[in-house]
Amino acid sequence: MGKRDNRVAYMNPIAMARARGPAPSSGPSIQDYLSRPRPTWEEVKEQLEKKKKGSRILAEFEDKMNKRWRKELEKQREKKLGEESSSKKEKKRKLKKKLNRSSSSSSSS
Repeated sequence: MGKRDNRVAYMNPIAMARARGPAPSSGPSIQDYLSRPRPTWEEVKEQLEKKKKGSRILAEFEDKMNKRWRKELEKQREKKLGEESSSKKEKKRKLKKKLNRSSSSSSSS
């Protein structure tokens, strides 16, 4: 019983690729990219100006919203501080009443 001959002929992958020929391009070639129409310097300047205007308007809008938010935040802070100060006063009053009650009851006994 002999062994089977399971050797396969070696194929050079580079030689096979060359035999197939050049691969079909799936997208635009380098030449297409290089020969595409490009804007002139003036057009580029105009586009940059438009971007600056747009960003300037956006910056103004953001500033306006920030100011509005700060005002609202200040109102909320004042409201909270007012509530806290009034609640602290009430707590102090209650504490004083308790102290007065406990001291008066202890002195009478």
